[in-house]
Amino acid sequence: MRQENLTRVSETHRENLRRNLQRRLEAARARGDEQLVRQLEAEAHYIG
Repeated sequence: MRQENLTRVSETHRENLRRNLQRRLEAARARGDEQLVRQLEAEAHYIG
């Protein structure tokens, strides 16, 4: 049971990171900040 909870928490955390990153990417694209877009895309690749 404990392992299931840890797995669920880990998955939730990763999903929150992805959602936050997506919002940041959209904002960077809207501003036309290509350098930040590239950095965030690299971060997205790292997160998986």
